[in-house]
Amino acid sequence: MISEQIKNDLQNSSWIRAMFEEGERLRAIHGAERVYDFSLGNPDYEPPAKVRETLKGLVMDEIPGLHRYTSNAGYIDVRQRIAGQLSRESGLALAAEHIIMTCGAAGGLNVVLKTILNQGDEVVLLAPYFMEYFFYVKNHGGKTVAVTTGDDFLPDAAVLAASITPKTRAIIINSPNNPTGVVYSEQALKAIAEVVSSKEQQYGTEILVISDEPYYKLVYEGTKVTNLMTVFKNTAIVSSFSKSLALPGERIGYIALSPNISDVGPLIDGMVFANRTLGYVNAPSIFQKVVAECLDEGPDIEEYQRRRDTLYNHITSLGFSCTKPQGAFYLFPKSPDADDVAFVNKALEYNLLLVPGRGFASPGYFRLAYSVDFKTIERALPAFEKLAKHYF
Repeated sequence: MISEQIKNDLQNSSWIRAMFEEGERLRAIHGAERVYDFSLGNPDYEPPAKVRETLKGLVMDEIPGLHRYTSNAGYIDVRQRIAGQLSRESGLALAAEHIIMTCGAAGGLNVVLKTILNQGDEVVLLAPYFMEYFFYVKNHGGKTVAVTTGDDFLPDAAVLAASITPKTRAIIINSPNNPTGVVYSEQALKAIAEVVSSKEQQYGTEILVISDEPYYKLVYEGTKVTNLMTVFKNTAIVSSFSKSLALPGERIGYIALSPNISDVGPLIDGMVFANRTLGYVNAPSIFQKVVAECLDEGPDIEEYQRRRDTLYNHITSLGFSCTKPQGAFYLFPKSPDADDVAFVNKALEYNLLLVPGRGFASPGYFRLAYSVDFKTIERALPAFEKLAKHYF
């Protein structure tokens, strides 16, 4: 019964989920406290108190119609609040019409790609990247073009330019980045913008820059996250509250379209239509109201930084080479074995669950997510020491 496409896709599916499932097996054998699972970027802390209080208030007030269908774009008052926040951040005049509430960032990305892609259109991905992008583009008849980045995980202008063709329809930028934790500086973004503008003029095309930014509030030491609408004319921000409010299971996010996009109205109409016909119908109604009241809330940055510093300092002292992340909650060190899958399998011998870099289109690295309890990190440190002895 299963299609040939899904058969093939399953063989190339997420390494993240594969390692998470391996963790389930190991926990059944050794017990949870003896398994050190750094595979999945699943926030371990509870949502902020204001989220819980707002949710409780909405339920107890018994607001009429709260659980009915909303507009396919979402509640207008919620969209107005998000537009207001983005207007303050960007200096642009966004209104409710520029915002579409979605079933998380994953739903939002699929809506954007469904709306803009013709069969065979190309989407540029900057490696390393979240591997699901490949399947999202494929869902809607597109073709991915991977651009390898440098040791700093930023694209070289010449390499990027050579990867853009008349068929290029979009570029996805993820900053703060999963899996590297790199935050694209304004200077780096302007260099990309120069390439994009030059290629648009050369080919007489328009390229949509899609900013996937569920981690935009999770940055360290005052690092600035540049709003891409201030750098690129044609920008769609796709965000979620999965990481900023620890709500991954509630599937609530949004698309924001730059008011600078030419003929932005038809693009909005197309995305609202795609939001409905892809089966999302509308974003969860009650959580639209919740996040509208909690836009100024965020994660516990100090705690995440403590986790980052503890792991980063420990593994680099053991000999691992790693770019220190400026945001998100991942480390992406170089694998001491050229075969990153072999290295990850070796780590399993010490009940360490890591994800190979090829799961992010970057063989030779591995990812670990420190969105785990600090005690898990402490218990894992001796296991990293034992693993390091095999290679250094």
